[in-house]
Amino acid sequence: MAQTYELTATVRDRVGKGAARELRRQGLIPAVIYGDKKTPIAIALPLKETTLKLHAGGFLTSIATIDVGGEKIQVIARDYQLDPVRDTVVHVDFLRVSASSRITVEIPVHFLNQDTSPAMKKGGALTIVRHFIEVEVAANAIPESIEVDLAGVEDVGTTIHISDVKLPAGVTPTIDRDFTVATIAAPDVLEEETTDEAGTEA
Repeated sequence: MAQTYELTATVRDRVGKGAARELRRQGLIPAVIYGDKKTPIAIALPLKETTLKLHAGGFLTSIATIDVGGEKIQVIARDYQLDPVRDTVVHVDFLRVSASSRITVEIPVHFLNQDTSPAMKKGGALTIVRHFIEVEVAANAIPESIEVDLAGVEDVGTTIHISDVKLPAGVTPTIDRDFTVATIAAPDVLEEETTDEAGTEA
């Protein structure tokens, strides 16, 4: 399950560009909490802590608890904006969630046992088609990653479909067809592609 984190926020009395600039001068960033059929809450978050959480990874797939004046609200970040120069967070949108919520998120794909895969030992090369897979999942059970085990892949030229992947319980892909996740390409195919590219450039 994805890691969780907690942030402390204050309610914003004013909104708009001018108010947002003033917040940022104070080391805070504007954010909003919406969803769950409740009135949106405009909040201010500490810049340093929020930026650290963002760059720690999994920001859009981790459940967070935001303490707003003593009220702890469970949320997940749905969108954020970065300063184009400083690379710090300038705004975040959070969605309220509960134990019963099912949400759509993109989960990173990790490939295991490449070194022991028979197909890879025969000279095959892993070609990743999807680095992330969009799934529907319970908000309190978001996996950190979807793992594809290559240990049992015997043949070069094998195509790995989503049906070949053991998904965590309760995780459902949003695409309703048996799409390709990766292939084990033959060395001669890779060589032909490289030759074609070189010829095109020439």
